[in-house]
Amino acid sequence: MIEDIRKGNRLALSRVLSQVESGSTAGSDLLEQLFPLTGHAHKIGITGPPGAGKSTLVNALITSLRQLPADPQVAVIAVDPTSPYSGGAILGDRVRMLDLQSDPKVFIRSMASRGALGGLALQTEAFSQVFDAAGYDFVLIETVGAGQSEVDIVNLAHTTIVVDVPGLGDDIQSIKAGILEIADILIINKADHPGADQTLRNLRTMVEMGYQFSQSAKHRLQSPPSQPASQPAPTTAWKPPILKTIAVDSSGIEALRSAILKHAKWLKQTGEWERKDERNIRATLARQISNLLFSNWQSQVDPALMETTIQTVIDRKKSPQDAIRSLLAL
Repeated sequence: MIEDIRKGNRLALSRVLSQVESGSTAGSDLLEQLFPLTGHAHKIGITGPPGAGKSTLVNALITSLRQLPADPQVAVIAVDPTSPYSGGAILGDRVRMLDLQSDPKVFIRSMASRGALGGLALQTEAFSQVFDAAGYDFVLIETVGAGQSEVDIVNLAHTTIVVDVPGLGDDIQSIKAGILEIADILIINKADHPGADQTLRNLRTMVEMGYQFSQSAKHRLQSPPSQPASQPAPTTAWKPPILKTIAVDSSGIEALRSAILKHAKWLKQTGEWERKDERNIRATLARQISNLLFSNWQSQVDPALMETTIQTVIDRKKSPQDAIRSLLAL
């Protein structure tokens, strides 16, 4: 299957993605074999609040990227929200992008978040590795409709695009700490709506404040001091551009494409590309170790004891902290 996906076999690629998403042993083995082939794709995260037009923007951006002289291959990972009751998801992003499904150099895969926090699904990182190893030049990762704290995409993407729209909040909303701070490129979509100019002014204020505060160009979310990055920090700061788009008619999409390519060039010239890869690997290892430790612990705990302990907490006979200590001492 690895040879097939490297040759562009879409059916084999779908099967590999399904194995990876299921978390099967075969999927894990495939990821191990594919990992040495990764490290080439430009991963682009698109995030923002619900209703900002992210899917429409992604649709227009795919078309624009496909028009580049290099004739690149473009993959899309669209993360959809999952019902907390049924566990199902409406894979709306795939429906919106039906007109691009016939392009042999575009591959769109929707995945349900299944309760994962941070705007991504559990296997989003693994999917991006598969597309990277399969030879895709760009991997677009669209998060679920995100709030101020869903910022996991910054640890995965080389370029993070935050999409805002006029009229979502008051003037203070635009300069709050949170999701807007992770942006490498800021987009005001639906720029033909009332309030677009005010939103632009608010975002400019936020960018200027952040730029002046961090002239060293260290990313707002970086490795802790106890885990120093091996790559030196860039000497030239990246100032996030603020662009207006109207995705439904592709207005401003060419400028967005230019900003993405310019950011990729800056990443490689300053060594920030390697630094971002290093941060991603650190975050991935920490997350997988945490998941594995919890899974191993859960498999060793007697379910009856677990239920009894939970009941003692419900009855207020034991505090949650006491219950955790007793369970971890097993």
